Amino acid sequence: MKKAFAISAAAVLTMTCGCGKIKDNDSSSKTEPMSVSTSASTSPVTTAAETTSVTTTTTTKPKPKQQLLMESRQKLGVYEKVKLSDFITETNAVLSEPDTLVDTSQTGALDITVKYELDGVQAEKKLAYTVEDTTAPILLNSGYSATHVRGTAFDLKNYVGYADDYDRSPVLTYTGTVDTMTNGKYPITATVTDSSGNATTWDLTITVADSIPQQQYGTSSTPFASFVAANRSTDPDVRYGIDVSEWQGNIDFDAVKSAGCSFVFMRAGYGYRNITEDKWFRENLRKAKAAGIDTGIYFYSGASNVEAAREQARWVCEQLGGTPIELPIAFDFEDFGTFQEFGMSLHDLNELYFAFADEVEKHGHTSILYSSKNFLESTWTEDAKSAHGVWLAHYIDKTNYTGDYAVWQGASDGQISGIDGYVDLNVMYKKFPL
Repeated sequence: MKKAFAISAAAVLTMTCGCGKIKDNDSSSKTEPMSVSTSASTSPVTTAAETTSVTTTTTTKPKPKQQLLMESRQKLGVYEKVKLSDFITETNAVLSEPDTLVDTSQTGALDITVKYELDGVQAEKKLAYTVEDTTAPILLNSGYSATHVRGTAFDLKNYVGYADDYDRSPVLTYTGTVDTMTNGKYPITATVTDSSGNATTWDLTITVADSIPQQQYGTSSTPFASFVAANRSTDPDVRYGIDVSEWQGNIDFDAVKSAGCSFVFMRAGYGYRNITEDKWFRENLRKAKAAGIDTGIYFYSGASNVEAAREQARWVCEQLGGTPIELPIAFDFEDFGTFQEFGMSLHDLNELYFAFADEVEKHGHTSILYSSKNFLESTWTEDAKSAHGVWLAHYIDKTNYTGDYAVWQGASDGQISGIDGYVDLNVMYKKFPL
């Protein structure tokens, strides 16, 4: 049998040139090429010098026939919700993930990798953009006057509440003088500035006095029957009810039901670092259920992070112990007077509610956001208000709140059979779950 053999490139050069070198420009040194026969055998026999076979594959990446056109927005607002399809202002490509949200969770220079297809070719391009905070801090309480006790240290933070949408620690300063040793009225100008340089300025008067005057409360009241008559509706789904806590003491829920009350929200507890159960919660829950009154829950939260908000939601659900409730579990945050002490931004505040609501729903319940008209308009985002419904607090004959709400707490001086003292009165406009 004939054996095929292979000759390496080095061997060919050796056989052709001997010990000399080929000079490319010297024709006299060139040797006639040697004729080498090879067979089609796939098992070549190697010589003493091992033959190395190298196969090189060249892959040509397909390219679009046309040049990519892709223009985008250069500046976005912090926490602005922008889909990639809206971020790209002009392109001749097809976006692979048009509904992807652009990251606006922090200020500064950022970039995003955009996946696209052009002329049947898939590719990606990195685009740069800047996220800016252009919203000034806000004043959360009246903040236009305060009384300070003579002879004590003065700190304006004790008298005003303020917050920023992004900055967790906006800076409060003021111009003017407050003589804490002399009674009198002292006009000053206050300014709150955030980390992006946005500022809010207002004038206020500090009164130095020997003591802080006691708040005066009115002596009028709103009978439940009068409240119902004033807000009567032809809609059969509209209902009338109350909300209670330990402040109402021992309640005769049978009498409450006979007075026309069809629902009650009751406080389960309240919590900052620790959770405290409302003294009458279990008794109120048992008696309201026995009376056949639809029941909902609210929790007064002083959480300063999402982990605490989730823990509070879990705690409420655990206290129910499997007892069914017909109405939502409400998140009630009201500590706006010195909000800055929580070390939160307004974005953080909204995240608290989302965490609370998410945890409530994991346990098979629905949630609702409780807040006054003022803070619904100034601190809560549209996402928070629309996510699970709103329980509006606005003590007025007819609310002018323009947002959507499922329940309206219209009076805090209500009176109803079965309760000694005042109680909050409510109108429910929608069925739950929403």
